[in-house]
Amino acid sequence: MADTAAGNAPTRADKLAALRDKPLSVLIVGGGINGIGLLREMALNGIDALLVEKGDFCSGTSSASTRAIHGGLRYLENGEFRLVQESLHERNRLLKNAPHYVRPLGTTIPIYSWSKGIVHAARKFFRMSSKPGDRGAVIIEVGMILYDLIGGSEGLPRHRFAFRKKALEERPQLNPDIVSAATYYDARIAYPERLCLELVMDSEATSPDVAGLNYVSVIGAEGGTVTLRDELTGETFNVKPQIVANATGAWIDFTNHAMKRESQLIGGTKGSHLVVDHPALWEATRDEMMYYANSDGRICIFYPFYDKVIVGATDLPASDPDAAVCDEDETKYLLASVQQVFPNIVLDHSHIVFRYCGVRPLPSSSAENSTTTGQISRDHSCPVIPGGNGVDFPVYNLVGGKWTTFRAFAEQVSDKLLAVFNKPRRTSTHEMAIGGGKGYPRTAESKSAWVANVSAKTGVPQERVKALLDRYGTRAEAVAAFIAAGDDQALQHHSDYSRRELQFLAANERVMHLDDMLLRRTLISFLGGTKRELLEEIAAAVAPTLGWSAAQVTEEVDRALKILHERHGVTSS
Repeated sequence: MADTAAGNAPTRADKLAALRDKPLSVLIVGGGINGIGLLREMALNGIDALLVEKGDFCSGTSSASTRAIHGGLRYLENGEFRLVQESLHERNRLLKNAPHYVRPLGTTIPIYSWSKGIVHAARKFFRMSSKPGDRGAVIIEVGMILYDLIGGSEGLPRHRFAFRKKALEERPQLNPDIVSAATYYDARIAYPERLCLELVMDSEATSPDVAGLNYVSVIGAEGGTVTLRDELTGETFNVKPQIVANATGAWIDFTNHAMKRESQLIGGTKGSHLVVDHPALWEATRDEMMYYANSDGRICIFYPFYDKVIVGATDLPASDPDAAVCDEDETKYLLASVQQVFPNIVLDHSHIVFRYCGVRPLPSSSAENSTTTGQISRDHSCPVIPGGNGVDFPVYNLVGGKWTTFRAFAEQVSDKLLAVFNKPRRTSTHEMAIGGGKGYPRTAESKSAWVANVSAKTGVPQERVKALLDRYGTRAEAVAAFIAAGDDQALQHHSDYSRRELQFLAANERVMHLDDMLLRRTLISFLGGTKRELLEEIAAAVAPTLGWSAAQVTEEVDRALKILHERHGVTSS
């Protein structure tokens, strides 16, 4: 590889060679946020572990969320106070530990009655069946008071109510049928994919006895051995774990089957989202999330995300996570839902720049085949399947959970594993900064000083350093130094990025395919960058770093276009 800043760090080939028939304490299968969170816990507490992911890190459900870090206001209605408390405390920790990617988000609820939903809320609170519907001001006010009390202030404003006149003055596009609007605060995560990657890199930097490998799958098990396959070369090899942690989310039952375990732990539901380019809608949000019950009682949202708007989400039963895509019925449903909030804003297919879908790894439930899938608990658990059927090791299954609570879930599972190995916990992640959140400047003044200092050291203009800080947190200093060390040029078809910036990512961030770069190391395609000429330019820029031939560049562009079309509804001209 040319132009790498990784120094003498072991290559992927080195790692694979070292793993052959290797005894392991823990094999973690699944490179989404739950598995990666557990890898960090193992690294910090002296347990050797290997994480394998059949695709790229954070390429499944973890990359397909609403990108909200939240306590779950609606979970209060189900009486899930422990889950809400845990979620709010974890939200507050992420605001502190990952400030480069997790930032406050005001959330406004348009309210159409004063008293609706009281009976429904009471029935749900007492664990009785009830069809979801609209919530009135009384129920919302009670919920928000509890939400603020449970979550504490942590620097976020308290909730507020606006009567109809004031609400319409603030947002003239709002549905005039409202009686009031309520605003509370949670958070958004800009780059969940990058945060996953940073956790992997933090873990490996912490301990030489842990490793994370993308594009490695589990294909079998026998006795104390698990057979793995390198998805890039087709080569197979064995490892010998004492314990397997199955963190494959919606694929948990499929993964167990591959390891001669039969389970029915998951009752997944798919959630689809749209990314739309609509300046009037963007402006009408006033930089806040709009949170509302659609006509069928399903909670929907939309909010500004950079210069686009994310619209979501559906909640439909899904038995095959590999086949889940945002279909036409869901697209129409989401487009129509926005007009319930802003009836005079016309939103149609022409505004869509990207679609995405993920299957939530929810526990199997009788609700999954009903109209109330949104009421399946988002809590997490770790059922254990003991050894048997010719396989010696137990499988710890990470079921459920959500982005907000990944740290707490990983901590709870790791406590179980530490007990098995009779090792005390030696490190807590409660206050541990992640990746580019380390040393992140918190105030406008300190950000300006940080940018000026890095600009002076590297010679990269301050505006460019500021953009890098937004993308990478304090890792931006290393990116800027790499940019300054060679002849850099802005991309012709996407001037916000440059050739050497992309080469840095290719050299240092486990990029194996072009779609890794487009969808998970950057937001280029998520925000609408899908034209063939752009993809060709990016592939050509990183080809020397990744050792791609001219034929491979063409193959990678074709592969990425196929994925964008089939998985994300994008047709490139």
